[in-house]
Amino acid sequence: MKKLFAFLAVIGMLNISGASAIFAQEEEAAATETAQVEQATEDAATTEFVDEAAPAGAAEDLDAAEIEDRGLHKEVKAKFIEGGAMFMSFVLLALIFGLAICIERIIYLNLASTNTKKLLKEVEEALEEGGIEAAKEVCRNTRGPVASIFYQGLDRFDEGMDVVEKSVISYGSVQMGLLEKGLTWISLFIAIAPMLGFMGTVIGMIEAFDNIQAMGDISATAVAGGIKVALITTVSGLIVAIILQIFYNYIVSKIDGIVNTMEDASISLLDILVKYNAKK
Repeated sequence: MKKLFAFLAVIGMLNISGASAIFAQEEEAAATETAQVEQATEDAATTEFVDEAAPAGAAEDLDAAEIEDRGLHKEVKAKFIEGGAMFMSFVLLALIFGLAICIERIIYLNLASTNTKKLLKEVEEALEEGGIEAAKEVCRNTRGPVASIFYQGLDRFDEGMDVVEKSVISYGSVQMGLLEKGLTWISLFIAIAPMLGFMGTVIGMIEAFDNIQAMGDISATAVAGGIKVALITTVSGLIVAIILQIFYNYIVSKIDGIVNTMEDASISLLDILVKYNAKK
């Protein structure tokens, strides 16, 4: 899981580097795009004279779709730049690292999910056929926190049922801590993303008032730039927080389901061991 997190973090940093390169080449890309639009216009005019039978409506729809796609991509880049590279980069970092932790937690929790009914049945059959050691072998060959809790309880069976119960409860708390690992970092990114956006808002408003002070007069042109920066950073921070909050709630609900399964399975294991001890 740590390697996966590192890999995702590296990918995120590469994406940021790529974005920086795109911003550095903005003027060149704009010039290239203008040339491509002019060439496309010339090609469309040539095609209109050469192929009169082609339906004009279909060609116009295709050109409109291409222009719309290009316009959306260009608009996103432009808004990112207008929002301020410093604050927008921090917001983007919060999104990248927050999503990296969320993905790592989701993968870990999915791997931690176990078919407890099947495991209980196998443990019970192993106890009847081979005793405690056979049941421990079943738990060793099964992944997930439930199997680990079962193994700890079976390992202390010779010390009495009271010790087994305490061991299951104690190790259950340890497994719960492992399941909740990383949630504090996700909460941090959820809180810090809108805070960075609001900081950008304050900076933008300060810039707007500085422009008013420098001009000595209140005008829409003087205030518009600073207000635009303020709104863009605020919206970006809120979007990041909303995305991470959705993942956070899913992870918490997944953990609650696994914990409930662990508790139910632990009670069932104790019942099985009590029956096994009575038969002995």
